[in-house]
Amino acid sequence: MTSRITDIAGIRVGHASDLGAATGVTAILFDACVTAAVDVRGGGPGTRETDLLDPERTVEGIDALVLSGGSAFGLDAAAGAVAWLAEQGRGFPVGGVRVPIVPAAILFDLLNGGDKAWGRFSPYRDLGYAAARAAARDFALGSVGAGTGARTGNLKGGIGSASALVGGSPFRVGALAAVNAFGRVTVGEGPHFWAAPYEWEAEFGGLGWPARMPADALDFPARALPGGATTLAVVATDAVLTKAQARRLAVTAQDGLARAIQPVHTPLDGDVVFAVATGAVPLREPVVDLARLGDAAAQVLARAVAVGVHAAASLPGHPPAPALALHGLPPAWRDRYGDGAPGP
Repeated sequence: MTSRITDIAGIRVGHASDLGAATGVTAILFDACVTAAVDVRGGGPGTRETDLLDPERTVEGIDALVLSGGSAFGLDAAAGAVAWLAEQGRGFPVGGVRVPIVPAAILFDLLNGGDKAWGRFSPYRDLGYAAARAAARDFALGSVGAGTGARTGNLKGGIGSASALVGGSPFRVGALAAVNAFGRVTVGEGPHFWAAPYEWEAEFGGLGWPARMPADALDFPARALPGGATTLAVVATDAVLTKAQARRLAVTAQDGLARAIQPVHTPLDGDVVFAVATGAVPLREPVVDLARLGDAAAQVLARAVAVGVHAAASLPGHPPAPALALHGLPPAWRDRYGDGAPGP
């Protein structure tokens, strides 16, 4: 099984998808409250409760994170996860009640061919509840959850995940990404991934770099849809971190998006990276250990992005792969290249 963010003890992930609407929700739940921070780089983000992650805010830990499709409508998904967590007795104590703390971020998938005529209220609150209820150590990758209707500049997007032990330290890092980027995750229009140098055990095809860099490698994507993108990510570690240190981890991990997507952090994206620390392993040398964690998190996030596109599949009910372009929908990597790839 491909390595996942849930290789870090105390983390579970659940998905809920609406295939008719070509959208969905992914919930990342924590067995106990975790330290968290966020770094926002995209020009068009949509978030909920991210201000409380600042180091000077009162709340020290969160119960879950929610990533959702649906643009602004998808912010309702966090309410569903909050409802499920409240039923479990989770949350920040205030007097005699508990309030679950669930920051969230959304991506834009409203123009991907799904039926978004859902009436007065969107389905995202119910999807958020279902995703939280489904959370487990083992979870699916590809066109599921928040990645159900995701796409990139040239291929279908999806959910990817990866993890690694941090060399020279006792720590582990993991990442999960919902890849819906304006840019391309592959080198030009070929099958090779920008994240190839970081790949482990052929987790996204084992193709390496192309023998010769194609002429279109750095071309600006033809698709220009304002607000029609965003990659959402969570990086996690089992280290003990303060909120300020977690913030630095999120900032450094953003380099993983830059290594895996071309271009990235544009005005057309709402790129957001959350960082969480479960607090199981103390830092030995705070500055050096934090630097190691950040470097590893960037590499793991780059892998997760490529895994998400490699694992994605075209949605049921969408046109056959050869006709997708006529409908403005990109094919999945597997539709275009199969299990292998053409020669360089």
